[in-house]
Amino acid sequence: MHTDGDDAVTVTPCEDGPLLLRGPFRLVAQDGTPIDPGRSTVALCRCGLSSVKPFCDGSHRAGGFRATSAPDPGP
Repeated sequence: MHTDGDDAVTVTPCEDGPLLLRGPFRLVAQDGTPIDPGRSTVALCRCGLSSVKPFCDGSHRAGGFRATSAPDPGP
């Protein structure tokens, strides 16, 4: 579902970096346990190298992680 307005959550994949999550989101572990994000905008790791997962700690830079911010092209 797409909504426009202040109550919309946005996820922005950053080129060669994390996923930025903004808006009134709720972050939970796989078992449903709440994860306190500590702020209203967070960077979530997508390279797998962060030492503070699920959050990004910048390890993607040293690890050479590469990804575009656009979706992968179709077949």
